[in-house]
Amino acid sequence: MLSLLTGGGLAEYAVAKESLTVPRPLEVSAAEGAGLPIAGLTAHLVLTQFSGVKLDGSGPRKNILITAASGGVGQYAVQLAKLGNTHVTATCGSRNIDFVKSLGADEVIDYKTPEGAALKSPSGQKYDAVVHCATAIPWSVFEPNLSETGKVIDITPGLSAMWTFAVKKLTLSKKQLVPLLVIPKTEKLEYLVNLVKEGKLKTIIDSKHPLSRAEEAWAKSIDGHATGKIIVEP
Repeated sequence: MLSLLTGGGLAEYAVAKESLTVPRPLEVSAAEGAGLPIAGLTAHLVLTQFSGVKLDGSGPRKNILITAASGGVGQYAVQLAKLGNTHVTATCGSRNIDFVKSLGADEVIDYKTPEGAALKSPSGQKYDAVVHCATAIPWSVFEPNLSETGKVIDITPGLSAMWTFAVKKLTLSKKQLVPLLVIPKTEKLEYLVNLVKEGKLKTIIDSKHPLSRAEEAWAKSIDGHATGKIIVEP
């Protein structure tokens, strides 16, 4: 992301601040590296800063729900969460259940089933934190599934999410909805790159598209059914 205001850009060459870049090791391909920064940093921030997960495996056990777990952020969130002391419940479509299990999720539910739509853990877990990567799920669905101090961290908050955030703050509710803003930090990106280099984190690539047909990549992204990251190559 070149700028918080204007985002990124699709180009053969782009100018970026040194503070927004890290070296890419030979062990990490260009496509793997391209998919990592914003999606990986988002997952890392939600888990470590807002959910209290320690990725070295220490700390108290956390029950984590990850919605849209087969998508760009979700795939990283599952893998990173399992580096910590967590029980991960994940949602996805039926065609991706085995894929999400292969990432390490303890329980996977089909969001199109009644149980999946209700976000209920098959083992009856109450969630300490939700990495919310999907859309159009109201707070009323999350609330009964949260632990006493559970949080929902919404990575793409809309107006309803901002309203719920304000109401929960004003009423001093122990259960909170947190809208997320990602500010890239070099040291966090270096940490993620090293995990990829060491084989502890994978960039799952849904598809690759040439720059001359970038509109196809955007269309696939907007469709919302990609498995992993969509890559545009020069």
